[in-house]
Amino acid sequence: MESDDLKQIVKDKYGRIAEQAGKQNSCCGDTSCCGSEGTYTVFSECYDKLKGYDPEADLNLGCGIPTGFAVIKKGDHVLDLGSGAGNDCFVARAIVGDEGAVTGLDMTESMIRKARENCKKLGYDNIDFVEGDIEQIPFEDNSFDVVISNCVLNLVPDKARAFSEIYRVLKPGGRFCISDVLIKGDLPEKLRRDAELYAGCVSGAIGKERYLELIDETGFSGVVTHKERKIGLPEKLISDFFDEDEARSFQTGERGIYSITVSAAKANNL
Repeated sequence: MESDDLKQIVKDKYGRIAEQAGKQNSCCGDTSCCGSEGTYTVFSECYDKLKGYDPEADLNLGCGIPTGFAVIKKGDHVLDLGSGAGNDCFVARAIVGDEGAVTGLDMTESMIRKARENCKKLGYDNIDFVEGDIEQIPFEDNSFDVVISNCVLNLVPDKARAFSEIYRVLKPGGRFCISDVLIKGDLPEKLRRDAELYAGCVSGAIGKERYLELIDETGFSGVVTHKERKIGLPEKLISDFFDEDEARSFQTGERGIYSITVSAAKANNL
């Protein structure tokens, strides 16, 4: 499937999620709960103890808490890629304070609208939400101190381009921290071909080794893997897409789906 077609599927899927916000039960902490249409898996972690957390902005679409490892400082300008309804932006804003700024980028119009509604309700004037593509980030070079992202790069068709764009918009000495979904071993081919599952963090994921290679090839340094955990899949998803041998290898760990939180820095001598 072409890149533009995949992006449209993601837009449509997450657009529906934004429009259904508030109508679904939270599955925070449940590592194997399905979304409303049963075609993607939510790998979220609980935010409710974090300063700045707004439950209405948490649609349970993340797979980590990148703000916890991003070394964000007061006064920083933070960019959140795939900002959704604003969850990570509001947590980042609590760290940067009034002196800093947070920008959320998302390609889904209804998510941007939802995030702006949440921001207006909270009364923040140093958070901006912008519609745009991670493969073509609409900001100038060297604009941000920190880039964060939560379970979004797995949805981007050209991950090398995405990391290149992150590098470009970071200031010299700036850093990123990303939570994402990766795979170990091969996933069943029919699952990888399922475009709807691309919009659910599964089919778009790549292997950890290649993921870290992309970061290194982009020019980042000081790569650190802060957290890694295996994700369970709903039994229905396994029965629909795995044959008996594939299911067994998934259960034994020969194959697997993982969430990872990783950070790295842009050189300071550019």
